[in-house]
Amino acid sequence: MKPIKIFLIVSIIMVSCNGINQSKKNNKNQKDMAIDIAKQYGFNRDFLKKHVNIIELRNSSSAITLIPAWQGRVMTSTADGDSGFSFGWINRAMIASGKILPHINAFGGEERLWLGPEGGQFSIFFSKGKSFVYDNWQTPAFLDTTPFQLISSTDSSALFGNDIVAENYSGTSLKFRIEREVTLLSEKELNKLLSIDTKSLKNVAYRSDNKLINKGDKAWKKETGLLSIWMLGMFNPSPAIIIVIPVKPGDDTVIGPKVNDSYFGRIGSDRLKVSGNHIFFKADGKSRGKIGIPPLRATGVMGSYDSDNKILTLLICRLPDGRKDYVNSSWQIQENPFSGDALNSYNDGPLEDGSQMGPFYELETSSPAADLKPGESLRHIQYTLHLKGDVQDLDKVARKVLGVSLEEITSAF
Repeated sequence: MKPIKIFLIVSIIMVSCNGINQSKKNNKNQKDMAIDIAKQYGFNRDFLKKHVNIIELRNSSSAITLIPAWQGRVMTSTADGDSGFSFGWINRAMIASGKILPHINAFGGEERLWLGPEGGQFSIFFSKGKSFVYDNWQTPAFLDTTPFQLISSTDSSALFGNDIVAENYSGTSLKFRIEREVTLLSEKELNKLLSIDTKSLKNVAYRSDNKLINKGDKAWKKETGLLSIWMLGMFNPSPAIIIVIPVKPGDDTVIGPKVNDSYFGRIGSDRLKVSGNHIFFKADGKSRGKIGIPPLRATGVMGSYDSDNKILTLLICRLPDGRKDYVNSSWQIQENPFSGDALNSYNDGPLEDGSQMGPFYELETSSPAADLKPGESLRHIQYTLHLKGDVQDLDKVARKVLGVSLEEITSAF
């Protein structure tokens, strides 16, 4: 056989093999996309659209989805358009069922408004005289299934409100109004907030301005019970995610412990670590545990880092200096009902019977107790940020905002 013919035959075989390999690669890519699509923002926004009315705030590739029917909560967000990561945890199975459940309807969402306290003599989750057990625990409808009114909206902000009458465990009647405005930040506003240039990073950032107004004719007093604004964010967990919370230095006997891990039982050193003035906590969704930061220790900053996907999440809130009176939500009659924590984080995990709501993890902030006279209001402003990109650029932000390097975070355990 002539050399030219041999060359042509070999070339045809190679092209054929390459074609087969490319076909296999394309099929694999299609399969990977099918697996990953549930993690994409566009998929989750469109899923929510099928079941409930949404409001989307968008600025180029940054967007957030809010639900007026669920108290104007931010369900999820993206830093990279419809195909980007969907940052909020969404309970799709429950939402798709269309059922309203007793006790709580855990729709999910990466930033939702609650009020404290949950337990104790001033609780708004337990009726007067009832024992503090799960069967008697009930999330108030205005924090669960009652829609908030959409007052106004633009491409970058939405304002919600609701008038409420409630009674606490001690029988005190409370008449109040909640107003909540969510605003998508521009890159200029984000850079001003962080005092660092973020143009090299994909990002989504938003502010929520939450207001509690006493609409009754009596002052709210400690003796009869106070409320607080309580913000909870539910996010998707991973073995690659570690939560980091900087705390203020000082004497434990004066400003309290650096971290309180007594909520659901002590947490082992393989999951919770204190290193200098930083708290590290695993967010893998595989072991149930909750931590709190006392108010005099709290800096108003916390975050998490996903080392697999190079995503840095930050929560920033403005806490008033020197305030110690934060409501205590433990499920018992309390000796000191105003000894609660200012910041919290929760890692979901299986219950004793093996069931699990999530998995998810939470980052939470609270306001001080609201001792308001008639007509007075309390505001709690929180910023939620997701940044994705080059590790070196993310590291600069982590060092600036959290006071710790990404290497220190990833090597904490």
